[in-house]
Amino acid sequence: MITHVTSVLAQDPLIDFNFQLLVDRFWANTIDGLSYGSIYALVAIGYTLVYGVLRLINFAHSEIFVIGVFAAYFTFASLGFVPGESPQLGLFVLIGSLLVAGLVAMAVSGGSAVLLERVCYRPLRKRGAPPLVFLITAIGASFAIQQIFLITLGANSQPTIRLLRPTEVFEIFGARVTNIQIMTVVAAIVLMVVADTFVNRTRLGRGVRAVSQDPATATLMGVNRERVFMLTFLLGGVLAGAAALFYIMTIPAAAVYNGGFLLGIKAFTAAVLGGIGNLRGALLGGLVLGVVENYGQSFFGGEWRDVIAFVLLIVVLMFRPTGILGESLAKARA
Repeated sequence: MITHVTSVLAQDPLIDFNFQLLVDRFWANTIDGLSYGSIYALVAIGYTLVYGVLRLINFAHSEIFVIGVFAAYFTFASLGFVPGESPQLGLFVLIGSLLVAGLVAMAVSGGSAVLLERVCYRPLRKRGAPPLVFLITAIGASFAIQQIFLITLGANSQPTIRLLRPTEVFEIFGARVTNIQIMTVVAAIVLMVVADTFVNRTRLGRGVRAVSQDPATATLMGVNRERVFMLTFLLGGVLAGAAALFYIMTIPAAAVYNGGFLLGIKAFTAAVLGGIGNLRGALLGGLVLGVVENYGQSFFGGEWRDVIAFVLLIVVLMFRPTGILGESLAKARA
């Protein structure tokens, strides 16, 4: 028996240290990682905003993302696109369809996030509930939304609707860069710049930073805390909706009831990795996480991809507990 187990392990090792594959796929993994990392970053901003202002880890944010995925999917279906077909669309029709789906996903996710705050968290604040109650409520809301999708839409993913197929635009050292990857990375950076500018340059953004730094003093200075809380959830939800559009473009079979569970955990990991409460840290954390887990997948084997992501978080926090940037939302500067 022992001999049999030893021979099996010798033939199929648990870890495949493949340095040559890592070297061969270095640029392909980097490009892929930046694309996936951009999606993590957009979702991570929602975690980091809510934590920075309310000191709440909103674990239901992953379901806000899933709501955006379904909103984008059903918008595609409403526009007449049929699962399994590859429509030949003109440039303006394609851009218009993606814009409509993106705006709907952002609006639905943003509205759902505000509704979540009003229904689940605001009553707890009025009653002075302890932080643990907020955390349990967030987890409960996450599972409740999951189960609603499971009951209404079933356990299987929705049939694939693909508006835009990945097409090579150019190469970097032999690694192809597709149109979807370019759109995802560019959109994430643009949206990140808009969010960062909003928080640091606008009157409403100053209110967000004031409440984050000292809620009581901000209230005495005339800042409406409830409005700031609502705005925080709205902004996080809108960005999650944008991430949902790019996610379903990257993975067309992503419209499934539990599709946000693992991605939500990774987005939260990205927020902590970059420095939770820091908008720029969320972007950096997402990009680093996406790239490193891709490198790990090549070096250790595909089944170790998720393990690498969370081990990276542990290692970084051991040496820098506040994350890579480690700057709170209240102290952020443009």
